[in-house]
Amino acid sequence: MNEILSLRDVTYSYTPEEPETRKALDQISFSVNDGEWIAIVGHNGSGKSTMAKLMNGLLFPQGGEVRVLGETLNEENLWDIRSQMGMVFQNPDNQFVGATVQDDVAFALENNGIPFEDMVVRVHESLSQVKMEKFLNSEPHHLSGGQKQRVAIAGALALKPRILILDEATSMLDPQGREEVLSTVHRLREETHLTVLSITHDLEEALLADRILVMNAGRKYAEGTPAEIFSRGEELVALGLDLPFALKMSNLLLTNGVSLKDTHMSEQELVKDIWTSNFNK
Repeated sequence: MNEILSLRDVTYSYTPEEPETRKALDQISFSVNDGEWIAIVGHNGSGKSTMAKLMNGLLFPQGGEVRVLGETLNEENLWDIRSQMGMVFQNPDNQFVGATVQDDVAFALENNGIPFEDMVVRVHESLSQVKMEKFLNSEPHHLSGGQKQRVAIAGALALKPRILILDEATSMLDPQGREEVLSTVHRLREETHLTVLSITHDLEEALLADRILVMNAGRKYAEGTPAEIFSRGEELVALGLDLPFALKMSNLLLTNGVSLKDTHMSEQELVKDIWTSNFNK
């Protein structure tokens, strides 16, 4: 698999003049392959958002390097590389600049000098990809939280990026809005081979990833598949993270003598196991 993004011994401190102050990121190294979905999880202050800013050049490392698409990210290639990356942030209301949905999606295209005819096509295509084409002329503040985030994703997709970064993009949404956004990203990844980095504290969201990177106090605490990471159980709880509902319920049922073949990370697997182990005999 081709490496599309990597951090190599990256260090960053918001107060570099104070050497004793804990670094926001301390000797972080990891890589992302083309088409992967990587979830970066950790409690507040663990370094997740600082990492997102370093990935797209809002900050530059004080030690180590960030490589994107085979190049070391620097001030000379920043805009070329950033054009290959889309970002969706925590609060959708802070991302809107247009009076209508189509104006908002077109904003970044206009800033990048895309010809008007191409811009119109891209706006329609990207809104169709997130199933928001019916809201072309709607005012953004009339949309639900999930719809707003889908429009934000459309704005990122209109630039045809190779990498999509979700920086706590579902943390302010209700369960329905979260499901709308995550199912949209999952489908887009399957259809377009989009590389996704999901920066989150929600381990339910992290279940969708191919690999999970756990951050703690500016350092990489653990890295592995969802099954490998969630097998750590109480270790994650001690770091201030919550376990997926299905895993907690599996453990509770086993503790109380309910027959299960295994612990489960998805509710569907848990329900199926309960049924086959206890009622389908």
